[in-house]
Amino acid sequence: MQLAVIVLACFLVCGAYSQYQPNWDSIDSRPLPSWYDESKIGIFLHWGVFSVPSFHSEWFWNAWVTGDQSVVDFMKNNYPPSFTYADFAPMFHAEFFNPDYWADLFKAAGARYVVLTSKHHEGFTNWPSKVSWNWNSMEVGPKRDLVGDLANSIRNRTDIHFGLYHSMFEWYHPLYLQDKAAGYKTTKFPEAKALPELYEIVNAYKPDVIWSDGDWEAPDVYWNSTGFLAWLYNESPVKDTVVTNDRWGSGTPCHHGGYFTCSDKYDPGVLQKHKWENCFTIDRSSWGFRRNAVSGDYLTVIEILTSLARTVSCGGNILINVGPTSDGMIAPIFEDRLRSLGSWLGVNGEAIYSSKPWTHQNDTVTSYVWYTSKDASVYAISLAWPKDNMLTLGAATATPQTTVSMLGYKGALKWMSLGPSGGIIVSIPSIPVDQLPSEWAWVFKLDNLAE
Repeated sequence: MQLAVIVLACFLVCGAYSQYQPNWDSIDSRPLPSWYDESKIGIFLHWGVFSVPSFHSEWFWNAWVTGDQSVVDFMKNNYPPSFTYADFAPMFHAEFFNPDYWADLFKAAGARYVVLTSKHHEGFTNWPSKVSWNWNSMEVGPKRDLVGDLANSIRNRTDIHFGLYHSMFEWYHPLYLQDKAAGYKTTKFPEAKALPELYEIVNAYKPDVIWSDGDWEAPDVYWNSTGFLAWLYNESPVKDTVVTNDRWGSGTPCHHGGYFTCSDKYDPGVLQKHKWENCFTIDRSSWGFRRNAVSGDYLTVIEILTSLARTVSCGGNILINVGPTSDGMIAPIFEDRLRSLGSWLGVNGEAIYSSKPWTHQNDTVTSYVWYTSKDASVYAISLAWPKDNMLTLGAATATPQTTVSMLGYKGALKWMSLGPSGGIIVSIPSIPVDQLPSEWAWVFKLDNLAE
């Protein structure tokens, strides 16, 4: 009996000490769930009321209020003077939204996680939030639970991890403006709106990613960020699987959180000590859909693959953003880019998924080559076809047992050493264009290199 009491007491005490405390030292000590680093590729979806005007960017409302001349002129020329931003919401129909098609597309793109905007800075929630009365997708506009519909399709049709973006602040919410005027010494808005929303989406949809944003104006203590994260990691239904980013209050990006985003389109080009993510847009100018975008405004496939190779080589993930239309369509140019990415990954995914940074990231001689590694293999990702079919790899030091192959091409490739100081030249046979394993970038697998 005494032994049982001692064991129980030890269990309770040890359990208490294993709990994460509401401070950054404790929160930051939590290991990042392994699935996230192994995934490498996610899809970001910026979708909401701002998708109706689909002009300027997802910051349309703020640009209008602050007097951006292009937006002011757009409204003056196309809408009556009495028109308000809220009047766009009933036009957000999402009538063509087919979450099954979206899920199948993201799977075809090779994505391992998806992050949907649950709420952007204007406060409209894409789920029937209890604290966003008449400003949510069930009560106005689509008249459906957009978050729930996509979550169900993702989970029923794929093995993709489902995640949610959430903006903590709202540009013009009265309670937020009151707190801001008080120097954030009052916390009416987070207690009445922001925190209840976070608890809602976690309990209702069980996301594996919480992508927080709207962090730059107020400190993390105002948001009680560490209090929420302690609950998320200790008690929530996703406590063992969820990952979070670093946008939890002014000063926290690139310092605190599960993985770092630092700034939009963060792409340092060198190996980082902490796990990080490069979130970037296919439309160079906007996260949301723009009706006035032209072909040259979109990233090409090779530009996307360049970001992928550089990012993964340096220890990061990519979160590639798509802006759906207000009626729920993913425009053909976005779909083309995603399917092209998936086609490339179908041949070369071995060099990406579950890979690790190698001792070198960019080659020491050939600047268009980036490296990854897995187990005992090293992968050289060549973003251009080598001149005269001869690929020089200055970072690779060969042994007599070294073998070189190209993913998607049968047979070993010939190579020669550049000498005791290291480096090899790989000889690539003449391959007809229609028989190349990839259309844009090529991966060379090197085994049995010198350590």
